[in-house]
Amino acid sequence: MISRRGMGMLTAGLGAIALSAVLPGTAHASGALRLPRPTGRYPVGATTVRLVDRARRDPWHPEFERELMITIHYPALPSSAPGLPYMLPLAARHFSEVTMNQYLGLNLPNVDWTGVQTNAIVNGRRRPGRWPTLLHSAGLGEPRTWGTWRAEELASHGFRVVTVDHTFESPEVQFPGGILRTLTLPDDPNVFIRKAVDVRVDDLRFVLDQVSPRGRVGAFGSSMGGSAAAMAMHADHRIGAGVNLDGNLTYPDGALTPVARDGLDRPFLLVGSDGPTDTGPGWDAFLDTTTGWSRRLRLRGAKHASFTDAEALVPQLGLSPAAQAERLGTLNPAEAIRTTGAYLVSFFDRFLRDEDDHLLDAPSPDFPAMEFPS
Repeated sequence: MISRRGMGMLTAGLGAIALSAVLPGTAHASGALRLPRPTGRYPVGATTVRLVDRARRDPWHPEFERELMITIHYPALPSSAPGLPYMLPLAARHFSEVTMNQYLGLNLPNVDWTGVQTNAIVNGRRRPGRWPTLLHSAGLGEPRTWGTWRAEELASHGFRVVTVDHTFESPEVQFPGGILRTLTLPDDPNVFIRKAVDVRVDDLRFVLDQVSPRGRVGAFGSSMGGSAAAMAMHADHRIGAGVNLDGNLTYPDGALTPVARDGLDRPFLLVGSDGPTDTGPGWDAFLDTTTGWSRRLRLRGAKHASFTDAEALVPQLGLSPAAQAERLGTLNPAEAIRTTGAYLVSFFDRFLRDEDDHLLDAPSPDFPAMEFPS
């Protein structure tokens, strides 16, 4: 979940910093930014879908039915078809003019977000197989596209990854027909967060109903998306494993969330950023009450932003080392991406496919930035 400090920034119109996923160096030679190439064996396909929950009014705007936009990344057959657009034009404009600097606090130069080069084939032919399904929820103040590098990486390793925009809480969601829905800013941070997490859980459970998984199911996310993954597991036993990347398990007033109070009986991984954080009380309570497999890790030199596409894209903008470190931390961006990707794949391989590389057993010399706190 977004930090209390970040929540205050958002309500002040500045927003939480929550980014991640960049290659080091300057902008791509073509002038466009690009996401890292996935490391798995499979090409990645992607399709974008509008979903309407006919049984539910929108919790933020009851005059509408609840409708969501999702993107599904999946293992695909090779193709020369065009790549998936990173953002659609209306959403990209709002992200550039409002979200990037006001909500995420990045203070970046102008970027053509529609031109970011992804690695996914639009509507690519699906590779036959039974692939575990992973639900992904983004951080507060972030669109679903801000986690695209993780979705592509996991899909290349044989997972079907469903990223979800939580309408009217996501900063911008573009629907077919040129309709743009934007964030409804909160009056009371504590009331807003409690409601937003509950709405996310309902959204994720509805999405799971619609995507008809043919194998095991997991959930993950960064910041409030990680909190939502834990809460969705608490509410729905179809979700067999989950990962929280630097998200609180307490509400802004310090009260424990239900999942921190009750724990889980299924595998769950906590990965935190480095330095001062307010995840501690909720994470401690969660680990004390959880009976399923659990582990807490720390990514040395990382910031809260180091778990989103900022880690991949910001280093291509030619910022000074000090300016980049202020946004992303001191860990080399390529190493942050390599390490986070490896541990996500290892966790979901182990608990959704019964394939254990033992990376989660103890510190590895191959990934020195990942700490196993005592």
